[in-house]
Amino acid sequence: MSTATPTTTRRLPLAGVLRLGRPSDIWFKPACSVVAAVAPPNLTLLALGRLDLAMYTMAGSLCALYGHNRPYPARARTLARVILGMVGGLALALVAASLTTDAVVLVTVGALMAAVQKVLCDATRVGPPGNVVLTFISSASLFAPQTLGQVPGHIGLALAAGAWAWLVGMAPGLLRPHGPERRATAHALNATAAYADTRGTADGHDRTRAAAAAAVQAAWQSLLATGTRTDRTRRALEHLVVRAEVALAAPADTDPRLLRGWARDLRGTGRVPRVAGADDELLGVDAECAVPQRSLWRRLGPLAPLAARTSLGCALAGYASLALGVGRPYWALVTAASLYQANVTLTWSRGVQRVVGNLLGVLVFAAVVPLAHLHPAALVLCCLAFNFGAEALIGRNYWLGSVCVTPMALLVTEFARTQDAGQLVTERVVDTLVGALVGFAAAVVVTNRRAGDRIEHALTAVERAREQAARLLAEPQPAPRALEAARRTLSAALADLRATADAASGEWWQRALPQERVVQAEQSGHRTLAATVRRRGAHSWDGARTTEDVRP
Repeated sequence: MSTATPTTTRRLPLAGVLRLGRPSDIWFKPACSVVAAVAPPNLTLLALGRLDLAMYTMAGSLCALYGHNRPYPARARTLARVILGMVGGLALALVAASLTTDAVVLVTVGALMAAVQKVLCDATRVGPPGNVVLTFISSASLFAPQTLGQVPGHIGLALAAGAWAWLVGMAPGLLRPHGPERRATAHALNATAAYADTRGTADGHDRTRAAAAAAVQAAWQSLLATGTRTDRTRRALEHLVVRAEVALAAPADTDPRLLRGWARDLRGTGRVPRVAGADDELLGVDAECAVPQRSLWRRLGPLAPLAARTSLGCALAGYASLALGVGRPYWALVTAASLYQANVTLTWSRGVQRVVGNLLGVLVFAAVVPLAHLHPAALVLCCLAFNFGAEALIGRNYWLGSVCVTPMALLVTEFARTQDAGQLVTERVVDTLVGALVGFAAAVVVTNRRAGDRIEHALTAVERAREQAARLLAEPQPAPRALEAARRTLSAALADLRATADAASGEWWQRALPQERVVQAEQSGHRTLAATVRRRGAHSWDGARTTEDVRP
């Protein structure tokens, strides 16, 4: 009798893949930042007549795209790490380019670098634009004519531009030092208000609850990433996120208008509403701060299948491009690297978006290139305009941003010398199609069997957290610190379970997922959360209606 584990496959979606979403609340911040970071170095090189060096300064300037959702203390660290990672990848690529001109070897090096960049960005949760910009710069540099003697100077240009990008990224903190935390808290309040509108029973309440839980977790991550909890403004924001957690656990007892009112008060630079509440509410936060973070090595382990997909897909895409005689195989490599998401289904969606965006983008390039050829200054200004457009639009859908990214990348190749536009368009179209097809094929071939294992681990974590909270609820007078810590642990475990289940549900060729266990664990877990809220008299909404203001 067969004992084979049943497997599941997924359909490839088309409906909705190209649908436009709402723009990000801060779409203009990365858009303006990248222009402010790219313009001075490029205009300086233009004045010196050395636009051929712009690729190296852009390596540092494009680091300004990162960290816009992070609090400024965490943003400073993130930007520094991104700059070091960018410059390190650039240095390795330039050294490789100076040592060999064998295209097969260079593609192999680029594919391995792309895999490392992908898993490091995912493990550290660096955020958008993730590994794509790093891979684009390092892969393009592999095919730039280079000598060992030129490498230090080119790396110096990238470091100088990176330092300027760091200053650009940190500059808004002078005006709104708590802006990212305020936005994250407001988003959590609005998301839980939407869940409270359902009273926890209306149609679609499960999806709304999952979105609210994710927003609350993001708010906590933003606040905890600051590294300090002595600031009064941050303490006031923490109390507001606690109110969002309470609403998530007990939607029927929540006034959504109050939550939305607090969210509105967090806009701009006005006063932060301070809700009535005891410091015991934050005991769970204190406990979480005391828990050491998982090591980077442990976070890299589950990403091994993703690393294999990326390295194999990028290498094969580059080899296929070489076999077709395309002069820039790194375009196919970067296309493949840009596809890989949490599962095969999402990778397919990103592939469709990438192909559509690139094909439209080459048409835009063909229309704009006569203007760019009029004068080097026009070339620089066109690139700046596309930089702004890409960041302004990519939040609505990846394909829409790619419509601007593609002509920008093509124009960058013109900095060194004017090239045949028709040949550029043809090669970009071929590399896009090759990279997308080969990259997706690698995602299908390299299975991620660990997705099911991660669900089992997440289910175990939820069950243990729920049992711990239930034991404390059974006590006549549980210690407030222990109860609050158990509630936060259970809340985090439930959010992780939902994210893990969503990722695994789009993975192919794996054993059938325990959907019923996931639903039961979520239902029982949220019931236990609601019980902890009812047990804590300090979470009374009547008391929460009285607010004070705290100066930012």
